[in-house]
Amino acid sequence: MVGLLTLVSAITLAQKGELNNAKEQYESFTPLSSTKIGPLLIKANTSLNSAKTSIDKASINEKTATLPLTFAIKAVIYAALASRDTVPASSAPLFNTANEAYNKAKELDTKGENKKYIEDAGIYLAQYKLTEGVNNYQNKLWDKAYNAFDYYRSIRPDDTTAIFYTGLAAQNAGNKDPKYYEFAITNYNKLLTTKYSKGADIYLNLSSIYLLSKDTVNALKSASDGVAKFPTNADLRKREIEIGLQSGKQKDILDKIQNAINNDPKNKTLYYYSGLTYSQLGDDAEKKSKAAKDDASKKTFNQTFIDNFSKAAESYKKAIDLDPEYFEANLNMGYILMRPAIELFNQARLMPANKQKEYEAVRVKADGLFEIAKPYLQKAVDINPKSVDALTNLRNYYKGKFDPAHSKENNDKALELKKQIDAL
Repeated sequence: MVGLLTLVSAITLAQKGELNNAKEQYESFTPLSSTKIGPLLIKANTSLNSAKTSIDKASINEKTATLPLTFAIKAVIYAALASRDTVPASSAPLFNTANEAYNKAKELDTKGENKKYIEDAGIYLAQYKLTEGVNNYQNKLWDKAYNAFDYYRSIRPDDTTAIFYTGLAAQNAGNKDPKYYEFAITNYNKLLTTKYSKGADIYLNLSSIYLLSKDTVNALKSASDGVAKFPTNADLRKREIEIGLQSGKQKDILDKIQNAINNDPKNKTLYYYSGLTYSQLGDDAEKKSKAAKDDASKKTFNQTFIDNFSKAAESYKKAIDLDPEYFEANLNMGYILMRPAIELFNQARLMPANKQKEYEAVRVKADGLFEIAKPYLQKAVDINPKSVDALTNLRNYYKGKFDPAHSKENNDKALELKKQIDAL
């Protein structure tokens, strides 16, 4: 009986010896894990492979197979092997084995006795998925990148890089499958609760996702929240203004634009958006003037139209003063200055033949307004000679020009511009 007990004890010790050896070999590997020096690298690999051989034996023995330590050691060894293997076909099975052991170790280690090994395994597993995610992202496999980054984030839930990468991959995956947009929103909102250094970009990303989802309410809210937190960020200001204009909130957005200008008085874009807002308000007033049924209302709306276009011109002029080569500001400035001239031109065309003097008087008045607009119309074409809008505006100038002495010359220029437009 004593002999039998001694034999059983020896077998048990032998199996625990494999577990202990796996543990010892892993501990020998750890300080060498990042080395690239030949002899030390060989020693590191030898220790890790020896640790694997021992843990494989301990994992199939009934005495040690279900021990929390066995799962913890197996997890960290296989995770280390997977992270060092650059071939997906062979590294993936190692990762899967490590992940399974990792989850089991966390479940069984209720007393935290193997915390260090489990944490180390998690670090290796997270790094493996981070590398996989980056590779998938670079290859534009957005959904696979999201899944990899999301695993990385699940192990490192407070790592801002993990949260950002997961959100960014989900945002790109959403362009193909909109269900991923919600995952992106969740991660970005989580990121905004941290001290992430590029919070302004996250607000921009959120507003972009909402715009793609046709949710202008939350798109505007995200931009406005971002402006409230980062009041000097020009991109957020621009986004807030753009969405506000698209949403028909011109009056509401004017105060925001003025606040932005107060914070950044040298920002040409803000003056441009101020001009654009007043232009849109002017357009709305003109439509109401034409739809009004009584003269008093027509007169009131028409004056509002004139006032807003005047304010728009002032804003565009300030943008151009800051940057004479500002294409959009020159384009819009020329257009709003030419609008009254076009109105007069159209009025003249509708006059009866027996009103020749009145006709010429209106055309002369229109001609003066056309001339005021011309420098900006020409400048827009000079800046961007392939812009159909700029070429069309300049062509309308030559078509509307009242200059009998140079009628043929102006017609020829209008025809030449038409050819350029058609070619584009």
